[in-house]
Amino acid sequence: MIPCVLLLCLLHAIMAENRLVSVDFEVFGNVQGVCFRMYTEDHGRSLGLSGWVKNTRQGTVIGQVQGPWDKVSDMKHWLKSVGSPSSRIDRAVFSDERDISKVEIHGFSTRY
Repeated sequence: MIPCVLLLCLLHAIMAENRLVSVDFEVFGNVQGVCFRMYTEDHGRSLGLSGWVKNTRQGTVIGQVQGPWDKVSDMKHWLKSVGSPSSRIDRAVFSDERDISKVEIHGFSTRY
């Protein structure tokens, strides 16, 4: 018989894995003119995520990512620590993170 605590931990892990989330982001640093949007789109797609990315007039990159919680977490790490090869990320800000019942955006695109 599996102890209740172990069963609860297992159930929590399964629920977290299936949880869908949406999060907005803004990345600061040298992130324009260095193919940051293209790499963001490619990385999001490689993780099976949906979303969009866009340059701002303030020199930052903004966007939204949607998908399974664990994959969105991987993308958040990439946005704040990796980026495109020529970029320099000073910081990434994440906001409006929320659970969603289904993915609201289909595919990953660059907005202008």
